[in-house]
Amino acid sequence: MPSRTLQDELAADSGRRLPALTRWRGSAGLRNMQQLIQLRWIAVIGQVATILVVHYGLGIGLPLKPMFIVLAALTLFNIASQLWWRRREHASSNALLVSLLVDVASLTIQLFLSGGITNPFVFLYLLQVVLSTVVLRSPLSWVIAGAAAFCVTGLTLVRTPIALTVEPARGLGDHYVQGLLICFLLIAGLLVVFLTRIGRILRERDARLAELRQRAAEEEHIVRMGLLASGAAHELGTPLSTLSVILGDWQHLPTIASEGELHRDVIEMQQQVARCKSIVTNILLAAGGPRAEAPVEMGLHAMLDGFAEEWRQARNPAQFSYANRCSLDPLIVSDTGLRQMVFNVLDNALEASPGWVAMDAHCDGEELIIDVSDAGPGFAADVLERLGSPYNTSKGRPGGGLGLFLSMNVARTLGGSLRARNRPQGGAVVTMTLPLSAIAIEEEHDDVED
Repeated sequence: MPSRTLQDELAADSGRRLPALTRWRGSAGLRNMQQLIQLRWIAVIGQVATILVVHYGLGIGLPLKPMFIVLAALTLFNIASQLWWRRREHASSNALLVSLLVDVASLTIQLFLSGGITNPFVFLYLLQVVLSTVVLRSPLSWVIAGAAAFCVTGLTLVRTPIALTVEPARGLGDHYVQGLLICFLLIAGLLVVFLTRIGRILRERDARLAELRQRAAEEEHIVRMGLLASGAAHELGTPLSTLSVILGDWQHLPTIASEGELHRDVIEMQQQVARCKSIVTNILLAAGGPRAEAPVEMGLHAMLDGFAEEWRQARNPAQFSYANRCSLDPLIVSDTGLRQMVFNVLDNALEASPGWVAMDAHCDGEELIIDVSDAGPGFAADVLERLGSPYNTSKGRPGGGLGLFLSMNVARTLGGSLRARNRPQGGAVVTMTLPLSAIAIEEEHDDVED
């Protein structure tokens, strides 16, 4: 797996952003199509039962052959739809429109063969109109409404094969009134069930789209911070190098070398300048600057152990507990973004709990899970609710809250996640979850021909 910079990942993810919005809209359309297919199966079963009851139970002669031909055609259409959409990832509004038009057409033919406008089930057109209003955009929903109005008008003008006797004055003793009551109960029940489902689908779609838009805004913020950070890093490079040279010269001056305490202070300052230079170098690497050496391939265990040991030596915590319980050890490429993600979380834990920090790594299936625990005061409720937002902190200093924000976006760029919770015994746990497929090197199998 070739090494990629953080800006490369953000650029690629930004390029995927609009297609992702389209896919989620199409995914909601596919789920709505599946609801229409289920509703059509209910319609087929209901029509079969109604035809048999009316023809044999009530003694009203219906043209069974053409009506069952229509039902057979509708059944075949529904089977074909189910097989077709099972292999698709999204359904367009035009596909939903065609599906609803087929339902309107089949209902019209059945009503024409069974009494036309005098058939109490003519009000099933309202079910189609309401469904189209929910699943289609405004112009297309008017197409269904217009088609339903046209069909109802046609049924009033065209003479049907059979004539039904309508006597509403008889109340429930009249077959028309009985059918009207059944039709009302059927429409009410189906609307409640399917509109509830479709409404939930649309709400989930809107929530996902809002999340994607929020993510786009956050990534824009990261790009701006990256540009500022890389510019500052370039500016800081020269003065830091100058300081390093001056301190190196001071270290060897006889007047300073003879002063033990002053000499130790100069050495400490030189170490801190070296650390600053290392931080600036990492910023430039993450911003896409030239690398001093080629990416290093290593095992997962070696990377995790290296992160833990490097952080321990750089920060020198009072107590640092580290455990590597991964059963898998795939070959990976050591990545600066991963290092920064883990170090940011560890630094936050050390700041909250100087006395004790723990890091536990384990694998669950095809995922790498890293838990960083501390014994500090834990996260405030409002911070947990907005975890991952920039400047979401209770530290009360300018620029605070960026560590977890950047770490979460690195994890998300790799297809993982970052979550936090407070421990019952006090302190907090931040969990970083990454798919191993995102960081492991794909093995290439070359076929060698003799």
